[in-house]
Amino acid sequence: MTKPELARNYFKEGYNCCQAVVLAFCDEVNLNKETALLIASSFGGGIGRLREVCGAVSGICIIAGLKNGYISPKAKEEKIEHYKLIQTLAGEFEKMNGSIICKVLTGIEKGSHVPEERTKDYYEKRPCDCLVYDAAKILDEYLKNAKA
Repeated sequence: MTKPELARNYFKEGYNCCQAVVLAFCDEVNLNKETALLIASSFGGGIGRLREVCGAVSGICIIAGLKNGYISPKAKEEKIEHYKLIQTLAGEFEKMNGSIICKVLTGIEKGSHVPEERTKDYYEKRPCDCLVYDAAKILDEYLKNAKA
C-alpha cells in the first residue's frame, strides 16, 4: 500500500486529517505510533476544529520538521531553508486544492468543538480523505526525491 493510500485509510478509520498523514510516515522519521497520534491530535479540523490551516497540511509540516527541521535558535540558514521547504510543500498542496485553509477546502465554518460522528454522510460531504491523500502524495514525493 502506498503512503497516500495508507494515510487515506487511517483517516477512514477515524483518525483526524493530521494524524492520518503523520501516521503514514512514522517509519520515515522513527516515530512510534502513540507519540505520532499525540503530536498530531490538536491539528484536526484545521487546528482543533477552528477551520484554519488544513490538518493534512499540518501533517506535512510535522513530518518535514522531524525529517529536516532545525533545533538551534541560532540556525539562521537552516531556518531559512526549512521555511522555504514548508512554503514549497504547502504551495504544492494549494496548487492541487486551491487553498490550505480548512474552511475554504470544506465549506465548513468554525463550529462546535465536538467532532461529528464518522458516518457515510460525514465522508460524502467532505473532501478530507482526498486532501489527506494529496498531502501524503506531496510528502511522499518530496521524501523520495530527498533520498535520491
